[in-house]
Amino acid sequence: MTSGGLATFVVRRLAAAMALVAVVSVGALLLVRLAPGDATTDLVLAHVDEATIARTRARLGLDRPFLVELGDWLAGVAHLDLGESSAFGRPVADLVGERVLKTAELASLALVLAVALGLPLGVLTGSRPGGLFASCVAPISIGILSCPPIVGAFGLMLLALGTGWLSIAPGDPVVPALALALPLAATIERVQSQATAEVLAAPGAGAAAARGLPPWRLLWVHAARQAVRPLLGVAGVIVGTLFSGSLAVEWVTSWPGLGRLLYDGIVGRDPFLVAGCALSGAVLIAAANLAGDLARGLADPRVRVS
Repeated sequence: MTSGGLATFVVRRLAAAMALVAVVSVGALLLVRLAPGDATTDLVLAHVDEATIARTRARLGLDRPFLVELGDWLAGVAHLDLGESSAFGRPVADLVGERVLKTAELASLALVLAVALGLPLGVLTGSRPGGLFASCVAPISIGILSCPPIVGAFGLMLLALGTGWLSIAPGDPVVPALALALPLAATIERVQSQATAEVLAAPGAGAAAARGLPPWRLLWVHAARQAVRPLLGVAGVIVGTLFSGSLAVEWVTSWPGLGRLLYDGIVGRDPFLVAGCALSGAVLIAAANLAGDLARGLADPRVRVS
């Protein structure tokens, strides 16, 4: 693949990432505006006089047509100005900047745990698909894979309350990280297991064994390296699932991340805060998808021309 082909591949992926960010952030702002009520609903319910409500709506920019509000917001985004939160009375960029670091911390820990658990298990189960170990691991992986992260978080919290093995203190990352990591680990194990079994069944593996390649090296170097390509193909989906699941998990476990902030913005009918959180989340997901696509493109040149 020439450098021009690689550049075209990168440009296509960047364009797709930018489109994702634009659609998600603009859609979030529109949905909040279309939802009934706004940041002054509590004032209306408290029977505050209409003049005060009108001044509050004007101060928060809620009295403008949506297209005008959208245009001003997009102009601000170009200067890293995401507006002001009506719920917190602070710039959205500052709030998002603080919380996105906590979400990235939680996601990174969950991803490390998922890879450390799922990758070796997938290699082992793929090396002997019909063995006793694979027969035990496969149903467990499928069961965990079908369990939403929020259900896993509740289960882990019940386990922590009943046994004291885990801490459920607000801000402790163990329970939320495990709730996010276990379904990802199951996904990785299933993908890696299938890919490893296919690589070992291919003629190349038999030829390598006939040349005297030690079994451990055939499995953990030759097969594992070849089998990682399909895993790179779903890397973006895995990371997207990680961030989408973090919204519910952060709310349940009181983790002070971007998902919790988004929930506060939705409850407070705060359009700029919701749009800012959606924008930041979309950027994280798009960056992860882009990194996965580039890694897969470098590992497998056929992807760049598909």
